[in-house]
Amino acid sequence: MKEERFFYQPDVEAGELTKDDVQHAVRVLRMSVGDSIRLMDGKGTFYEAEITAASNHKCAYRILETQPQQRAWLGHLHLAVAPTKLNDRMEWFAEKATEIGFDELSFLDCQYSERRNIKVERIDKIVVSAMKQSHKAWKTIVNDMQDFRQFVSAERAGQKFICHCYEGERPYLFDELRAGEDATVLIGPEGDFSIDEVQLAEQNGYKAVSLGRSRLRTETAALVAVHLMQIKNQML
Repeated sequence: MKEERFFYQPDVEAGELTKDDVQHAVRVLRMSVGDSIRLMDGKGTFYEAEITAASNHKCAYRILETQPQQRAWLGHLHLAVAPTKLNDRMEWFAEKATEIGFDELSFLDCQYSERRNIKVERIDKIVVSAMKQSHKAWKTIVNDMQDFRQFVSAERAGQKFICHCYEGERPYLFDELRAGEDATVLIGPEGDFSIDEVQLAEQNGYKAVSLGRSRLRTETAALVAVHLMQIKNQML
């Protein structure tokens, strides 16, 4: 069976593919007038369309059918993580987490952070690519880096959790998650959150939880957290 290819069009009504997708559709896939294409708006809808004009700089289409999609999971799943020193590890996480499925990704500037900035545009492109590849109807929101204190002090709906490696009994994240509720999970840098940060998060309603007995690297812990939220909230 031929692989079904999607093109991400946040503004479907524009009637033309974005510049990057024009290159892929016309130059790589050799698509031309009359060919059928599938579009996704990242807001929950797929579209069947037909190419009406094609050149190296423009690819126009007309919508043939609108196909609203059903959400695959409940609640709004938000993962906030301190970026790793190496960019490729965060890029790998963003790709794999998007394939699994979650709603929002934020980056935290923590006391022990290895990286104080991140190329959000690059991460967003990776998310879009993974969304198209895994046929996700909703695009993950990618936010700029934010100071940890500002992040945990902001009002957020639903359950809130912080994962850390300090000694002491903590319940497992999976056991604490309630299906159907919004959830925000914090993952710290390789040096972990500071004690002050953990205490501040708890003062702002975040519950300390564990991801299991294994000691995980930042990007692995973040992916595990996304997977646990996804499993708990899957709609079968």
